[in-house]
Amino acid sequence: MDWSSILSIIMAILVAIALPLAFRKRRKGGPEKREELCQHLQEMGIEAITLEKGSDQENIGQKRSWGQRSEGLIELKDRNIDFINIISVSSQYGTHYFIDYLVKSPNIIGKRTLKKTRLVRKKSSPLWGKVVAIEWKGDESLAQSLNFDYSLENKLLRSDLKDSRESIWIFPEPKHGYARIRAAYSLPSSEAFEAMSIIAKHVKSW
Repeated sequence: MDWSSILSIIMAILVAIALPLAFRKRRKGGPEKREELCQHLQEMGIEAITLEKGSDQENIGQKRSWGQRSEGLIELKDRNIDFINIISVSSQYGTHYFIDYLVKSPNIIGKRTLKKTRLVRKKSSPLWGKVVAIEWKGDESLAQSLNFDYSLENKLLRSDLKDSRESIWIFPEPKHGYARIRAAYSLPSSEAFEAMSIIAKHVKSW
């Protein structure tokens, strides 16, 4: 037996051990993160409530084959963001959590083709530089609207979102009449949440 075969067997064993551990950790951590985020939002003065499992919005953007699932919804009242979906993605490397900010956007239902859009950070130097500017790329109409909102740019540059390793992605979900704004899981500062709310406002008129 050559080394490549031995390594393949070892990798298969490690995956078999790691995946159940990752899923077990997800079962414990997911609901706690939803409760943690909901309480954090309430302390910021935002009217937020957790919803029972089984809501239709849990299925928006879900692809089970990727080890991805909803850990539950938070509903927001009188906001540009309608729901927050806590997402867990498990692999042999562990479980990672994301926030899908769900925005009801009836305008995206139609014949036009919409593209996903993402935030690109520009640094003063490639490796260790500071974020000095941002740019939205993807769907031409939405990206242009976001790029021309200099108030949003200032808020993003002042918020903790600019330092996140993960980008901010906007996914159209015309089948459901929603769009998803995805970011890595964190407890947002007031500035960061306000920036998300402004993004959601642009998405509503997409």
